[in-house]
Amino acid sequence: MAAQPSRGEKPFHIVSPVLESLSLSRAAGTKVYMKLENVQPTGSFKIRGIGHLCQEAAKKGCRRFVCSSGGNAGLAAAYAAKKLGLPVTVVVPSTTGPATVRKLEELGAEVEISGQVWDEANRRALELAQTEGWVSIHPFDHPSVWQGHASLVRELKDSLETKPDAILLAVGGGGLLAGVVAGLCQVGWQDVPIVTAETRGAHSFHAALAAGRLVSLPDITSVAKCLGAKMVAARALECAQECQVISQVVEDTEAVRAVEQFLDDERMLVQPACGAALALLYTGRLQRLQREGRLRTPLASVVVVVCGGSSIQAAQLQALKHQLGLE
Repeated sequence: MAAQPSRGEKPFHIVSPVLESLSLSRAAGTKVYMKLENVQPTGSFKIRGIGHLCQEAAKKGCRRFVCSSGGNAGLAAAYAAKKLGLPVTVVVPSTTGPATVRKLEELGAEVEISGQVWDEANRRALELAQTEGWVSIHPFDHPSVWQGHASLVRELKDSLETKPDAILLAVGGGGLLAGVVAGLCQVGWQDVPIVTAETRGAHSFHAALAAGRLVSLPDITSVAKCLGAKMVAARALECAQECQVISQVVEDTEAVRAVEQFLDDERMLVQPACGAALALLYTGRLQRLQREGRLRTPLASVVVVVCGGSSIQAAQLQALKHQLGLE
């Protein structure tokens, strides 16, 4: 079993709502439940695992947190650090937008810009973490992060009358996938298939599955920068051996269209990284997997993890549409 917060120590995440979506259900041809991680205090699921890791590090006498992040993990680390009364340095790549940097600074984080992609920012964070008393808060590759994310599945078990026929989620570095697999094992749902979504140009998990080993992408070319780890965590590959994991790659255009459609349908604005998972539903990928015999027919219900994302604004959505020729 995953570690639970010790008695008297409240986790920093909230129990997020599980709502049925009529529009997504119509698109997918089956009942779709949304696990709304976009309403977490920091705007994404990251606060579950990052908050848990920060609480553990604080108990062991950590004097300062260091986190490398394209945005969401850094915001979670900054939020947790503020709650714990500890300083934090967040190292972000140069592709991180000014609005995200401002949010980090508003939470009290010291922000350092290093490199053009997350992997380069992470190298700098690991250098800083050599300082005595400083602890590296990895955005996705740490057992305590996975343990924190596993709480999401325990909440699903409490909310749903029956287990879903599939769980849909986006993969960046693989932390959410690892947490969901841990959660499925904890509640006895190991037989629930997981459909993962990545955008082309940030598809390091899909590439690793195809090769049967960890693969490093030459560069991150997708607009979904929050999926931008050139190489996934080794644990992600292990998860694919322990559970039924069906990997899907969507185009940037499909992810951004899904973001816009979701905004119209559900009045919620999420990042393209989250749009990748929603695109599985809007583009008929689910029905195709059923036709191929990779998912059961009929599906009684599925859950899509609306992982959220705090660095998205209306103007940015318009800019992405313009960049991708969607206007």
